[in-house]
Amino acid sequence: IMESKYTIREPEKNDAKQIYDLVKKSKVLDLNSQYLYLLQSTHFKNSCSVALFENQIIGFVSGYYLPNENDTLFIWQVAVDENHRGKNLALNLIDNIVSRKNIKYLISTVSPSNISSQRVFEKFAKKYEANIEKSTLFFIEDFVNSHEEEVQFKIGPIKIKEKKWEYLKN
Repeated sequence: IMESKYTIREPEKNDAKQIYDLVKKSKVLDLNSQYLYLLQSTHFKNSCSVALFENQIIGFVSGYYLPNENDTLFIWQVAVDENHRGKNLALNLIDNIVSRKNIKYLISTVSPSNISSQRVFEKFAKKYEANIEKSTLFFIEDFVNSHEEEVQFKIGPIKIKEKKWEYLKN
């Protein structure tokens, strides 16, 4: 159960600066350009989500739908402020994106040393009763600078539970 003090929603353009700072502060994620975070908060907002605590961005998940496989969501970056970890925020951020569109597969790449991300995707697979296939997508020699290999997690097919009828809310 999410505590009510967190809000999870699609990002907005004015979130991009805080998203950039959150990723930079993580020190483990590859920091992309500020322009990219602006694009993710506008053009790709339907496949990204943010978590807010006291009006501050404390969590971010970026993703996109594969161009030739519209039922497949690629999760690119998962960032949660260190003071808010251990509350299943990463999983809830991913759930928020998945709830917007029927997808069959979720894929992501994870460095072998990134145990916390591996656990998030394992929890996701369990929750949606889906299999995980793991294979190396990018090898060390694919990168210019030193970078761990990236193992692709392909999760699916995803079983979306039937949503209970919700009465219209005012």
